[in-house]
Amino acid sequence: MRALSRLAPLACAALLAACSSMPWSRAPATVADGVFVGPNGMTLYTFDRDTMGAGKSVCNGPCATAWPPLMASAGDTGSGEWTIVTRDDGSRQWAYRGKPVYYWARDAKPGDRTGDGFNNAWRLARP
Repeated sequence: MRALSRLAPLACAALLAACSSMPWSRAPATVADGVFVGPNGMTLYTFDRDTMGAGKSVCNGPCATAWPPLMASAGDTGSGEWTIVTRDDGSRQWAYRGKPVYYWARDAKPGDRTGDGFNNAWRLARP
């Protein structure tokens, strides 16, 4: 019994060390009032002209200035309904259910949703 009580902390430490080296992936957005928001709390949108599952965004150049993509870092990996698409410039962008997600540059504060329906092509990103 004494030997077991001495080994238990070592076993726990080994388990924690093994878990810390595993790649963890978490959703890049949360839900607020029924829509996705990015880590900064700003509303996220989808673009009707993006083809679901195409693995790329069609919003580049000036479009991406007005509609900044929710960027994924080099170490990020997709999980569940969240995937990563590669942009024309080689950068990585988050996509939900195969649709890239974006911010709207004219939203000034968390909770703003001024881009919904813009040019009849932009929609709130919803779970």
